[in-house]
Amino acid sequence: MNLAQSLLTALKDHGARQVFGIPGDFVLQFFKVVEESGILPLHTLSHEPSVGFAADAAARISCAPGVAVVTYGAGALNMVNPVAAAYAEKSPLVVISGAPGSHEGRAGLLLHHQVKRLDSQFEIYREITCDQALLDDPARAPGRIARVLRSCIEQSRPVYLELPRDRVFDQCSPVQRLPETGFDPEAVSACADEIMERIESASRPVMMVGVEVRRFGIESRVEELARRLHLPVVTSFMGRGLLAGSQVPVLGTYLGLTAHPDVGRPVEESDCLLLFGVTMSDTNFGVSEGRVNYRNSILAVDRSVSMGFHRYGNIPLAAVVDELVRRVSERPSRAEGRATEYPRRLEADDEPIAPVDIAKAVNDLFARMGRMPVASDCGDCLFTSFEIENTEIVAPGYYASMGFGVPAALGVQAATGKRPLVLVGDGAFQMTGWELGNCRRYGWDPIVIVMNNLSWEMLRVFQPESKFNTLEDWHFADVAAALGGDGVRVTTRRELAAALERAAATRGRFQLIEAMIPTGAVSPTLGGFVGALKRRQRQ
Repeated sequence: MNLAQSLLTALKDHGARQVFGIPGDFVLQFFKVVEESGILPLHTLSHEPSVGFAADAAARISCAPGVAVVTYGAGALNMVNPVAAAYAEKSPLVVISGAPGSHEGRAGLLLHHQVKRLDSQFEIYREITCDQALLDDPARAPGRIARVLRSCIEQSRPVYLELPRDRVFDQCSPVQRLPETGFDPEAVSACADEIMERIESASRPVMMVGVEVRRFGIESRVEELARRLHLPVVTSFMGRGLLAGSQVPVLGTYLGLTAHPDVGRPVEESDCLLLFGVTMSDTNFGVSEGRVNYRNSILAVDRSVSMGFHRYGNIPLAAVVDELVRRVSERPSRAEGRATEYPRRLEADDEPIAPVDIAKAVNDLFARMGRMPVASDCGDCLFTSFEIENTEIVAPGYYASMGFGVPAALGVQAATGKRPLVLVGDGAFQMTGWELGNCRRYGWDPIVIVMNNLSWEMLRVFQPESKFNTLEDWHFADVAAALGGDGVRVTTRRELAAALERAAATRGRFQLIEAMIPTGAVSPTLGGFVGALKRRQRQ
């Protein structure tokens, strides 16, 4: 087989199920192999950032590598922001970039798409990926590919492969998958002993689950551990959607001072807080204002476990959870708290639409037709999603890059075949909403709710006096038909309910609901979150 076929086969063997990309001259030959080999299906989009977001979302929803393929320079550098987001939020994204041929840089001329040096792009990607390789030697390529893909899976972070265009058809051996990186079972056992001692001596233990629980595919084992221990369970901000549909009641999502008392109180009063796969970021804990006692916490993340002044290194989260499940039998029930009550029963009247009305309408829909995966952008649409019934969700909860929602939904449907629901603001839709025009080619039919308040409303909440937060009315619903979908603008709760009902009943075309929201109307969660941040900043 040639080098490109060897690479594609290795990607498939490591769990990748599709390729997202945009062709360019330095990667045309690789695209030819992708298309003609049929090893992985190819989905092309319209702008490189969307390629990155779609592949990232596919990786998140399937717990397997997502693949983004772009050309050298103008393509790969245009995708830096989505790759940085995937790194920050621990998503196993594989970036493949074409590159100039091995001899092209020797003529003394600058090559088009070149920035400073021919290897400048490689050095830039070194900063936003956990492993990298230049595939300029077909004899060494299989080993390099195997190493990089192992890093992607074990660290659940992006990796980078650069393929010179004159090496695509070189003969190459198959890639042999490397064994998992070893760890010390005795260290895992000792760590589990100490965790159990702390749980046994605690009177108010609580488990908080974060993104690594999903990334490493251990939700079912974490659920079993929580069930056996009868622990109250909450999700972190970034872990929203974890344990959706499980038998363990999830109290809700911890948001510091904005958390519901039934969620915030157990976390902040816990004398043994188990943090499994939780990223210690400002969005997860920044508005707790010192209410969480980290000395009483057990943090298992980034292949290590920290307890007080103790730290166990090179211990995978899955190994810790497996060992705890193995040694814990069913325990007597203790008070676990009540799961969050989500707002429901939208009143279909002629009142204007508020963000919470969208949550009510979606919850009512889920109650009638079953839950759908949700792709949310950042801003108030993300905070509104916290009022929606716990379901699978992909969202930029920490890195908070606008433009994620629509291309992420396309990645979700490509990866799972499930119809997604999208929550996106008008500002983010201006960036990447036009990717909906690609739905017709692939049979994708997401339901897209554009929360249009003619404003960058989250920024206005922070700085209401600034006029630059005001946006023009682009009438998004009017362009849906030209893009191959159906669109409707709604201004009242009655219209919203009817539009969502029609959208759910219509398959085969994307459905765009442009929900007009009065400027200044924000979700209760966003209002509380911003208020808590402002209070902290004044201290």
